[in-house]
Amino acid sequence: MNAEKISPSATVGARVLAAIILVAGIALASCGAIVWVLGQQTLRADIDEHLQRSRDRFEVLATEGVDPATGAPFTDASQVVYTHIQRSVVRPGESELGFVDEELRWFPSAEVTLRPEKDRALVERLGELSTEPQATITTITTPSGSYRVMVVPLRDGSTQAALAQVIDMEDASANLRRTMVLYAAAAVFTVALVTALAWFGVERLLHPIGVLRRATESIGANDLTSRVPVKGRDDLSALARAINGMLDRVQRSVEAERSLLDDVGHELRTPITIIRGHMELLDPEDTQDVIQTRCLAIDELDRMGTLVNDLLELAKTTESGFFRPRATQLSELTVQVFDKARALGERQWVLEESATSVCQADPARLTQAWLQLAANAVKYSDAGSRIALGSRVEDGQARLWVADEGIGIAEADMERVRQRFGRSAEAEQRAPGTGLGLSIVENIIYAHGGTMEISSQPGVGSVFTLMLPINHHGR
Repeated sequence: MNAEKISPSATVGARVLAAIILVAGIALASCGAIVWVLGQQTLRADIDEHLQRSRDRFEVLATEGVDPATGAPFTDASQVVYTHIQRSVVRPGESELGFVDEELRWFPSAEVTLRPEKDRALVERLGELSTEPQATITTITTPSGSYRVMVVPLRDGSTQAALAQVIDMEDASANLRRTMVLYAAAAVFTVALVTALAWFGVERLLHPIGVLRRATESIGANDLTSRVPVKGRDDLSALARAINGMLDRVQRSVEAERSLLDDVGHELRTPITIIRGHMELLDPEDTQDVIQTRCLAIDELDRMGTLVNDLLELAKTTESGFFRPRATQLSELTVQVFDKARALGERQWVLEESATSVCQADPARLTQAWLQLAANAVKYSDAGSRIALGSRVEDGQARLWVADEGIGIAEADMERVRQRFGRSAEAEQRAPGTGLGLSIVENIIYAHGGTMEISSQPGVGSVFTLMLPINHHGR
């Protein structure tokens, strides 16, 4: 058996590995996205809390109204803003500006790294917010960057001043970005580790499949005796057992086919040889010889026709769709078969018993099998002898029988009569036949999930019993 050499890892293994990597990647990316969003929210909350504390300190200074350094009272709102900026200690990435009547008046010393006064768009926006009636905390984005700002306006008579505190969001989120870079590196390492472990695990998992494939490839078309080794009790072992069961069925089917071809060849060669021999010896000038040879040829051809018809009928019993079960009333079926059987020959027909149960069966095929047994009983019994039919249900099985007072079957011939073309010596002498009748009957009963039982005694008679489960829906 030639099969393409395909590594399991190139097919199922690759798909499983890709699925594992995809799931791991999606999970890590999702976790990273959640960490980033939560980190941004936490950072924003911390910044806003810091800005609110600065606002509270500024409002306390404005409410007290005196310079903490000199104790002198403030003369206007601009002095409050100026004093607060002088006293504040700003963090890296943070700065404060002072506005008077929307104009930038004060900015931090040179030591402060963040220089918001150099961002004209930011200064203009802060100037607009300085005239608002309430303190404002918002985010301002300019071409130079993104800032979280707080503007606290302060009015004293005709003077409009405001404190603006600015925090650079890029600088504030630097730690979070470094954390995410470390997370990304760890995620890549994790995916690589998962890939390596998954590759190793998938290869180990699919190794038995490779063994199973190689074992099936080693089974040749002409060698159906080899079987797949079965180890353990896992799913792969169950698969191996299923394959072995399939091989058993294939082997039986092939052997049965070979046996059938041998039997058919033997059975067909006999009438052909007979006809050919007589035709070769035929004297065309001898009218009597011509008539006898013609009759013999027709008789042999009829026998061949009967054989072919029986073979076709036997083949039908193995086709899908042959068995069509439905609820069948056994009492009605028994009476119908009995009425049909009485027309087969002059016998003492007796209906011994009739079951009253309902059986899942194909009534047409069951009638065919039952009448075949009745026809055999007529063929191998004397005129006027007793033939009994009956049916009953025992232990969940329907039993349908035909009992005759015919020639019987010797114990040595019991197995032979069950085989295709098998006939006992007494049957050969009694009546012509192909020996396929019981094979057809057994195939029909097998389709019903049942069996055929034979009880016979030479010179006394035979009882053929069909036994089938009453709740069977086909094999």
